Amino acid sequence: MSTDRLSTTLAAIDKANATDSNHAADGTPEALLYGQRMSNELARLIPDASDLLQVAVRGQHIERWTSPRASYPEGREGYLAWRRDLGAFHATRVAEIMEASGFGGAEAERVGRMLRKEGIKHDPDVQALEDVACLTFLRWYFLPFAASHDESDISRIVQKTARKMSSRGRARALSDFDLPESLASAFRE
Repeated sequence: MSTDRLSTTLAAIDKANATDSNHAADGTPEALLYGQRMSNELARLIPDASDLLQVAVRGQHIERWTSPRASYPEGREGYLAWRRDLGAFHATRVAEIMEASGFGGAEAERVGRMLRKEGIKHDPDVQALEDVACLTFLRWYFLPFAASHDESDISRIVQKTARKMSSRGRARALSDFDLPESLASAFRE
């Protein structure tokens, strides 16, 4: 039963994300690709991840394009409001899909807490989700980001990324990526 619920839920998240009108160079909807990349990164980091963590990882940015950053005020307060609202939206949207796939309300709420990042640094599943997001950024999105930003921005973002990660996540970043010493030092404890 669990495998059926999980596969049905992941397929429904993918179906929702497949409607993203933003596409990667190969034509794949960006949200769909991001969810799949997150799941692949989770499989590398935690091969035996629970069903609920797998759902949270795949659904982290479900339908994110429906709430563009530009629809919120500029500046830190606008950014934080956007992130908070997205977390709540993602939690609600994924809960709908989970419940339609046979998961219970308590299970959907648990995933919601992960998606809202409640208990980061204290809850191992929430922290695992954050580690996966950071590793996905480093593997797939860091180089394009770095190409369009100056060195001080890059250094600041790498330091912020490292601070969000657990020691396991930072160790994985050091082993998986050939970072110059100026950036690698941020991942050392």
